Amino acid sequence: MNDPKSQSTPDTTSTFLSDLSKRDRLWDSHRRKTTQVEQIYQRSEVYQDYAERMHVCSTFLDFRLVPDEELLKLKLSHAMFCHVRLCPVCQWRRSLMWHCKALTIIPKVLEAYSTYRWLFLTLTAKHVPASDLRTELKHLNKSFERLSKLKSFPSEGWIKCIEVTHSKTTNGYAHPHLHVLMIVKPSYFGVNYLSLEKWRSMWEKSARLDYRPQVDITTFKHFKQGLDDIKNLTRMLCETIKYQVKESDLTRDPEWTLELTEQLKGTRAISTGGILKPYFRELENESEDLIGKGDEEEETLGHVFAIWRRDCQRYIINDYSIR
Repeated sequence: MNDPKSQSTPDTTSTFLSDLSKRDRLWDSHRRKTTQVEQIYQRSEVYQDYAERMHVCSTFLDFRLVPDEELLKLKLSHAMFCHVRLCPVCQWRRSLMWHCKALTIIPKVLEAYSTYRWLFLTLTAKHVPASDLRTELKHLNKSFERLSKLKSFPSEGWIKCIEVTHSKTTNGYAHPHLHVLMIVKPSYFGVNYLSLEKWRSMWEKSARLDYRPQVDITTFKHFKQGLDDIKNLTRMLCETIKYQVKESDLTRDPEWTLELTEQLKGTRAISTGGILKPYFRELENESEDLIGKGDEEEETLGHVFAIWRRDCQRYIINDYSIR
């Protein structure tokens, strides 16, 4: 690679962050959504603290300028985040942090269980009024516990995440469902194989439903510990835990979002079990680090500073320093 200092430096005279770095244009879109959710909380006396925290969340960004192959790119060095559970920026940063951590954890799992296979399971139930969401979440978690204790349940370990979406058919209703990434023994694809109908029957029984629920099970190719396998499994994990509530749902119905905030208080979005728990236990706790630690040996060629402009709803380059 050529000397990074002789490479083409980004045009730091650009007004906006998205002009300076196309890959960082997502900052604008997520921060706009945060502003919209902040405004919903502002209209509630109960959540004024959330609104105040979100008002200053990620309004100042300090990026390191680092070499990246033949180009230069920005890496976040410092920022203040609100850590409000449903803040769009914080949800996004959380997913990025887990993607980075997964890249270090997954090779260890693949090495320890090289012959095992992976499944992605989605378990659903009927939509419920948003005001009943806490009760329904308890029911779903208890139902999964019963499912995991069935003799025919094949998983040796799992990562389970609860996602909540706004009902597409009934205003004010919520649709909580479970995404489960599971590891199974190779024998699952022999005498222990379960059809989709069998999974559906097991979930119906475990959730004590009086109707046939929607269930989806996806099987992934056998992993052989190559780089592509690590990337694919990381992608699967991040798909499982990427967010609890979609940004578009949060900004769709203010009353629904306020009720959702109340119902989710004190609940856990992610849980782990079986042989995967020692590897992914950290997933169960809120990560305080939404910035990430860079490579200590990585060269820093300067800093770029961006601030959130409320008038135009974009990040503007405030200052920079190039070595």
